[in-house]
Amino acid sequence: MTFFLAFRALAPGLLVVLAGLLTVTACSPTLNWREVRFDSGVSLLLPCKPDKAQKQVPLGPEPTTLTMLGCEAGGATFAVAVAELPDTAQVSDVLIQWQAITLKNMKAAPLSAPPALFKVAGADASPAPVWLQAQGQQNDGSAVQSRAAYFAKGARVVQVVMYAPKINPDAAETFFTSLRIE
Repeated sequence: MTFFLAFRALAPGLLVVLAGLLTVTACSPTLNWREVRFDSGVSLLLPCKPDKAQKQVPLGPEPTTLTMLGCEAGGATFAVAVAELPDTAQVSDVLIQWQAITLKNMKAAPLSAPPALFKVAGADASPAPVWLQAQGQQNDGSAVQSRAAYFAKGARVVQVVMYAPKINPDAAETFFTSLRIE
């Protein structure tokens, strides 16, 4: 108590400044994790408020509607994309195609080849969920790393991906280990 009173007497304005800085820092963390539940039964933690979009993409033998949630925080992009296929027989081929498209768009080769097995609560065991790490280039030519998980539940196929110039291992761990599908 004596130390606090002496410190306060020496620098009264400093306490106000420090308290203000702590308040601002506490209210605006770089990675503000929150649980997000996707309409398709996917839930995970995202470090920022996501935007939602839909678009037609060439996955499988016909154009498929892809629903996406994504956001940017701490210098990284975090995204989840889900498509409902017309036939479960297409799932394996579509997941392989999706991985190839992602690598091609990044001008990358996988860092782990073949993709490693990955556990996702609630995902189908066949085809097994996989984990893919890659390093490539963004459209502007700058370096980018990615970590991605690909899995299915019935005819739903899912990609969960993180892109950054350098992946933060702690953020990746929180993001990917939070994955669930119902």
